Amino acid sequence: MDPLALARRLGVRPVSLLGLALELVLASATAAQGTVAPSDGPGLRWVGRFDATLAPWQEIRLKSGQRPNTFRFAVWDEVKAVEVTSRASMSLLGRPITVDLNATPVLCWRWRIGATLSQADMLRRDGDDYAARVYVSLRLPASALGLGLRAQLALARAMWGPDVPDAAINYVWDNRQPVGTTRPNAYTDRAQMIVLRSGDGEAGRWVWERVDVRRDATRLFGPGTEAVQLAITADTDNTQSFARSGFADFHFVAVDRACEEG
Repeated sequence: MDPLALARRLGVRPVSLLGLALELVLASATAAQGTVAPSDGPGLRWVGRFDATLAPWQEIRLKSGQRPNTFRFAVWDEVKAVEVTSRASMSLLGRPITVDLNATPVLCWRWRIGATLSQADMLRRDGDDYAARVYVSLRLPASALGLGLRAQLALARAMWGPDVPDAAINYVWDNRQPVGTTRPNAYTDRAQMIVLRSGDGEAGRWVWERVDVRRDATRLFGPGTEAVQLAITADTDNTQSFARSGFADFHFVAVDRACEEG
């Protein structure tokens, strides 16, 4: 059956599934790129130490004809990083991950922005842009997938490929919402947005983040959730804005272990 006809039969709006695909489809472009290297030691797993190749990270373009971002390796204020330049554009740099969230549930990284996007508004689809954004794509246990969600995911995968993940958390640097704000993405509640930084007070310098992915995933989507992919971007296509941001040093650690900030 044609996917759009199936959508109508199931009572699912195609625009909602389009949003699902735009926000979540990371695996199809990166699934063949391998998994993370062996752990660097008990309670530590590196997933993002960057060099000039950027491997195994790869660019993911979500819409045909959409202007993509530019990703490049840079040593930025002595930090080996990915620099993202976004000019009224959107694409991701992503990679698959294999991580035991029971052993190492905490994701650490550092990022920086030049400035927030003055026209952005996470409450509206036409304002769904961010100076910096980190995606963690998730696989949910079978017991958490009800009939309606299974139908939505089946349709999304029929339209955009078999590796559309079940859900995602987006950690964002927003322009106006308070730190700690958690809400569904403007396109789909399968992508939940969490504001880690807000405004320009810390723009222009590297800042470290530490988030408990297992705790957030359990709170938002239920227990037993697995992290399967990681992606980064600056997102300016809806507001026709400009952003220049950096990302570095992604790693998972145990709850009782500090981030590797040295």
